[in-house]
Amino acid sequence: MNKLDFYCGSEEEQMALGACLAQAFADQPLLVFLDGDLGAGKTTLVRGFLRGLGYKGSVRSPTYTLVEPYSLGKLTVFHLDLYRLCDPEELEFLGGREIFSGSHQVMVEWPEKGEGWLPEPDIYLLLHHQINGRSIEARCDTVVCAHLAKHCTEFLSDAKS
Repeated sequence: MNKLDFYCGSEEEQMALGACLAQAFADQPLLVFLDGDLGAGKTTLVRGFLRGLGYKGSVRSPTYTLVEPYSLGKLTVFHLDLYRLCDPEELEFLGGREIFSGSHQVMVEWPEKGEGWLPEPDIYLLLHHQINGRSIEARCDTVVCAHLAKHCTEFLSDAKS
């Protein structure tokens, strides 16, 4: 597992990182785990991801619904928040087999709540509060990390200028 470190000094930069992630992997299935404390910006990153794919509607946190699907033409993005999940087996009743079939883009907040049921992610993002922003650690295999670094390092530089 390789590691990349990103820093976002504002909510706008966090949205830009999400958009960059979406654009880097726009044409393929993707499973991303988002981990971090409450208020770390997990949903903000997902909002940026969806904007990066051209979604213009409202992006809500699925805290109470657990799953929010977004249809973007041929592509479906699922945003899950497992914070309120009592048992990983509940994913079965939420349509987990279809969601995690490998043909969608899926963003999962609080993935530890689905441990033992969830497949391995393509990218694991760990968000940390900093004094003036957020540090975001991306863990992924060599090929995925190289692709992410190629696309998002440049994009973050543009977002900061």
